[in-house]
Amino acid sequence: MSSDFKSLTVKKYPRLPGRKTAESRYWRKFKSPIVVKEFAAVSSIHFSETSPYDFAVTASTRVQIYSSKTHQVKKTISRFKDVAYSGTIRNDGRLVVAGDATGLIQIFDVGSRAILRTFRDHRHPVHVAKFSSDKTQILSASDDKTVRIWDMPSETPLTIFTGHEDYIRAGMVSHDNPHLILSGSYDQTVKLWDMRTQGCVMTMNHGAPVECVDMFPDGGVVVSAGGPHLKVFDLLAGGRPMHSLSNHQKTVTSMCFDHSYSRLLTGSLDHHVKVYNVQDYSVVHSVKYPAPVMSVALSPDDTHLVAGMAGGLLSIRQRVVKSAEVQTRRAQEEQAQGGSYKYFVRGQKTAGEGDFIVESQKKRRLREYDRYLKVFQYGNALDACLRTNQPAVTTVSLIQELIHRDGLRQALSGRDDISLEPLAQFLVRNINNPRYTALLVDVTTVMIDMYTAVMGQSPLIDELFMRLRAKVKQEIAFQKQLFSVIGSMEMLFAKSTSTSVGVAFHNELSSTSNTSSSLAPKPSTESPAATIE
Repeated sequence: MSSDFKSLTVKKYPRLPGRKTAESRYWRKFKSPIVVKEFAAVSSIHFSETSPYDFAVTASTRVQIYSSKTHQVKKTISRFKDVAYSGTIRNDGRLVVAGDATGLIQIFDVGSRAILRTFRDHRHPVHVAKFSSDKTQILSASDDKTVRIWDMPSETPLTIFTGHEDYIRAGMVSHDNPHLILSGSYDQTVKLWDMRTQGCVMTMNHGAPVECVDMFPDGGVVVSAGGPHLKVFDLLAGGRPMHSLSNHQKTVTSMCFDHSYSRLLTGSLDHHVKVYNVQDYSVVHSVKYPAPVMSVALSPDDTHLVAGMAGGLLSIRQRVVKSAEVQTRRAQEEQAQGGSYKYFVRGQKTAGEGDFIVESQKKRRLREYDRYLKVFQYGNALDACLRTNQPAVTTVSLIQELIHRDGLRQALSGRDDISLEPLAQFLVRNINNPRYTALLVDVTTVMIDMYTAVMGQSPLIDELFMRLRAKVKQEIAFQKQLFSVIGSMEMLFAKSTSTSVGVAFHNELSSTSNTSSSLAPKPSTESPAATIE
């Protein structure tokens, strides 16, 4: 039976440390960047929270709605008298709010692009305009040093927060509690406001003009960006600083989280977008762009990475999602709710405590070379491994197994030029691999001993042997150069060691002589007459 036969064990070699980690491989899947040229610097990017996750791009005097499927502009809102800022889509995807340099805040209908509401109380540019989580209020922050909460139906401010001493360029409403407002200012502070007390309840010092702020969903941790630094504050501990990061070389202009809030992305004027692991805030990946990054955003389904740059370039990177990932996310979204039929029948197909499970035994199928090894057809086993383009380590493991069975000569014997060609090509490709060199040199020696008498009868085999000979000569020359370099380095190290020892010995002698001279009696400088007197 096939179950009694032990299949070939592929030898495992130690892996060399590489720069490609699972994290970097994941972020490298955001391929094929599409670059769009806008009229001015892209100051803001915001994704809709509803499928198909279109995104708003704010640049110059307009806000454009891009399709996440076609990456083309679906709607253009250009009813601004001056530069527009902070175009944000409401979480239902129907409305867009934006501020401008004149101090106006306008709400637009995405479908018709009509102006629905206008708020006029700000007297300076409004750089922050966002919807609150209750859909009927909006947040605004302006260069007039005020933060305002507006009531959309009446177009009047509900609360005006004053306390910052410079321009306010960052702000947001807490995901967990719509009464809590976070703002960051050029006065180098981050403030937490409470609408219930109508004032500031906490102030945190960032140490540089604050460009962006964000908060975790539970409302316990705040991240601020300003200058080349990121700072993390613990609100539950009274705003205590938890981390201070300085991985960027220039000012950090924007940041965002992924959908699971396990990764933090930051964009900077140093042309880089960096990805942090929020467990220890280490940089796990970095993407370089051709211009300073002004804004960065990641789609809610983690399939689109969009970055806006100072020169007006908009980079759209898309990650191809596998069907298994889509099904897993869909299953998470469709989890059974309490009281539903799915909740009632849950666990029927899952084994519980005390259940007896009958497991079916799957028949293990052998690979082709294993089937030949089982019946001791060593030559066919080697041919099957070479013919099916197995990894080099599998072929090497098979050759080692043949050596252990004393069947290498049997596998190599009785071959013509056609059946000898795949083995010769394998030797040419892999004989200079340090992992396999010792074994493949022995195989080459055995093959040359067996086929020396027929050399010169097949031009193809003769050419392969000449290539193998050139490969070996090249490797020998490389090893000679390597040994020469190692010898030169050893001489330099030995000379530097001896020089340092000599300097240390000289310094020790000098210190000893100075000590001796200080202990010796000093000669008298007085005249003999004075001494006699």
